[in-house]
Amino acid sequence: MKLLLCSDIHRDHAAARSLVERSGDADVIVCAGDLAVMREGLQPVVDLLSAARCPVVLVPGNGESYEELAAACEAWDDAYVLHGTGCEIEGTPFWGLGGAVPVTPFGSWSYDFTEEEARSLLADCPERAVLVTHSPPLGHVDTAGGGEHLGSRAVLETIESMEPRLVVCGHIHACWEEESAVGPTRIVNAGPRGVWVEL
Repeated sequence: MKLLLCSDIHRDHAAARSLVERSGDADVIVCAGDLAVMREGLQPVVDLLSAARCPVVLVPGNGESYEELAAACEAWDDAYVLHGTGCEIEGTPFWGLGGAVPVTPFGSWSYDFTEEEARSLLADCPERAVLVTHSPPLGHVDTAGGGEHLGSRAVLETIESMEPRLVVCGHIHACWEEESAVGPTRIVNAGPRGVWVEL
């Protein structure tokens, strides 16, 4: 299965169009959240992405909520919006966790979750799935400009216990297109330009 991974489009219409242009070569596009900016500009990005010629798995970032993303994708038959939920495409299980974990300092517009809330949303993630999370796992592709690690302990614990085939994340812009691994699990902080992965 050939996956085109992305995250943090942040209302960049050129980035969305570029992903759609390449979608004919992908089996699935995986989008790890933040299509909008501070809850603004979501629908035009979704409308652009909906022209993709393959299924698209999405989770909300902290710039849009699950409810907002699900509503924006309502008329898009090939969109799978995940948050504490999963789906299966061509026999491959996907599981999603949206929002920022842990809680950010950005205030009321940011769609955030505590580590405990994240653990609950990740509890039913199946083994060897493709895990799609907006936030990276703690200590992996999560280093901000000041050198601090901003990833999620709950996501890391899920990787250690369930050994996903792949983890797709975003959120930490300084680590876009960087990779890491926990045991057999490959972790990709995708970024808006798109990263190809063969499963």
